[in-house]
Amino acid sequence: MTIGRMLRGMRPNLSPALGLVAVLLAACAAGPAATGSTQASPVTERSEPAASAPASDSPAPPSQQPTAAATPTPEPLAWTRLEVDGPAAREDHTWTLDSAGEVAYLFGGRDGGTIFDDTWAFDLGDETWTQLAPTAAPPARFGHEAVWVDEVGVVIFAGQAGPSFFNDLWAYDPVANTWAELPAEGALPIPRYGSCAGIGSDGRLWISHGFTQDQTRFSDTRAYDFAAGAWTDETPDGTRPVERCLHGCWWTDDGELALYAGQTTGVTALDDRWVLRDGGWEQIEGRLPPARNLYARARHDGGTIVFGGQAVDGSFSNDLWVLDDDAADAEPLEPGGDTPPGRAGAELIVDGADRRAILFGGRMADGALGDTWMLGGLEP
Repeated sequence: MTIGRMLRGMRPNLSPALGLVAVLLAACAAGPAATGSTQASPVTERSEPAASAPASDSPAPPSQQPTAAATPTPEPLAWTRLEVDGPAAREDHTWTLDSAGEVAYLFGGRDGGTIFDDTWAFDLGDETWTQLAPTAAPPARFGHEAVWVDEVGVVIFAGQAGPSFFNDLWAYDPVANTWAELPAEGALPIPRYGSCAGIGSDGRLWISHGFTQDQTRFSDTRAYDFAAGAWTDETPDGTRPVERCLHGCWWTDDGELALYAGQTTGVTALDDRWVLRDGGWEQIEGRLPPARNLYARARHDGGTIVFGGQAVDGSFSNDLWVLDDDAADAEPLEPGGDTPPGRAGAELIVDGADRRAILFGGRMADGALGDTWMLGGLEP
């Protein structure tokens, strides 16, 4: 079931009721169903069975009649702040969930002029942060991208530190607790900040668009092959999304690269949606959230959950939307609870096992944030 259909089915609990997206970490998963024992019962000798009582034509009293199993009531979609100690307040960091869905790794970010190079692990099981001490680390940065790659670990790309922009690739191995720079040959991307990235079905890291010094923005698309250690230019001919940064992109379940919103020269926030399919970019026309940049996002069940970001007027949003892969119209969500303050530059992950999403950090008008929030009540 796609997220859009799922949300529409739960509308009574959202607005007049998501099982939220993937990311939307709903806190309480239903408990596992009881199963019968696999051990054989011991065999005992017994005498002839006693005669059965004669059948009665009278119905059993109500207390003895079978009852239908109760249907669990879906947990309502709601925000809750997690009171946990963790990284210093920051924005423009990355927070990357491992393939097992058990640990999310945070790297870098900034708080004003302070730029971080620290690495943290968030354990989804016990909801605790741990600062790691790897033997090496990439240079401090913000506005970089990160993905999880099986048999490699957390891979980060690009970013910025003051006047310096990066186009390097680093990998963090959680088992060895070590960062290592990856080789890179071929059609290297120009160093940039505020790009977007995702792992395609071909196993390559795809990046698109971004920003560098002198107000230069890009509209190129490139892919990195981990086996070859090389980049190729995959920019298609024809119309493409306008040059931009501070956007997001992700691979859909149908194997298409989707790109949404961001910022371009002279326009603080965009509201367009595109997919790269059949060798070219195609704009998706439909109802979309208000224009924004630097929003938090996470994949879940055939769609992408979007939270907050900076609006055209420079204000900070705290609204929640789902962009289904198979629907042109985005779906607004209206969770209960205490909604996180509006922000940009936060990160969102989805804990599918416990049907929840978790949000960390970001920036509002008064500065960077270091709070952790849980969105419970997502459908599997």
